[in-house]
Amino acid sequence: MEVAGITQSTKRIAVVTGSNKGIGLEICRQLASNGVMVILTARDENRGREAVQNLKARGQSDILFHQLDVTNQTSIASMAEFIKTKFKKLDILIAGPEAKKLREVLNQSCEAAEAILRTNYYGVKLVTEELIPLLQLSDSPRIVNVSSTLGQLKLISNEKAKKELNDIESLTVEIVDELVQEFAKDLKEDKLEARGWPIIFSAYIVSKAALNGYTRVLAKNYPNMAINAVSPGYVKTDLNHNNGILTVEQGAKGPVMLALVDDGGPTGLFYDQMEVSTF
Repeated sequence: MEVAGITQSTKRIAVVTGSNKGIGLEICRQLASNGVMVILTARDENRGREAVQNLKARGQSDILFHQLDVTNQTSIASMAEFIKTKFKKLDILIAGPEAKKLREVLNQSCEAAEAILRTNYYGVKLVTEELIPLLQLSDSPRIVNVSSTLGQLKLISNEKAKKELNDIESLTVEIVDELVQEFAKDLKEDKLEARGWPIIFSAYIVSKAALNGYTRVLAKNYPNMAINAVSPGYVKTDLNHNNGILTVEQGAKGPVMLALVDDGGPTGLFYDQMEVSTF
């Protein structure tokens, strides 16, 4: 089978979640510019298809769209079946650049917090678990979780969370899940400050800290893959009403670098843009 004149066996296949705009869209563009066949995804089919058409109008032919709601198992399974049928494998998964409005992140209601956790943490888990079998068919599998420096443990005063997320030898997915559940329980009981959780951007910070922890567990469990987390930096996006200091082009460089790294590249690390940082 050939895609845009390049045989499937030599063409790397990438999925970028939540990529119809912002950093995700630019990641798609940069990957396609580097010879990768990119599957751009979005919840909204019209917006996703429009994004693909815009990229093709800019000269990027190796991009196609597939609808994906990271919180919906049926939607995730549908995309996985599409990849399996069309490409037989997956080489790169870039997960996490889901756009949020500032008002949603600042909203401290339980409902808003659950929505953020469902997208930023649980959604990434669902997609990753579904696509790992396809990634294992790749000669050089890569997982890049787009996180944030706000998820670094230095911003969390909850000693139990900090200790458990930093104990990579003992850390498991179950432990990360339990910590997220504890946070949600403390939020409902209005105990965030008493328990040492962040007060501002609380759900967003915890979701990214959990994502970082999940990344470390994945890297430990799948040593044959290069699995890392990266903060794109303070990029001009909807989240900050475009008040960031970096362009989307600059913000996409870190995730793309990790997606395209040569064999034997880094794994189990957290990057602040293009430099290794601390979890």
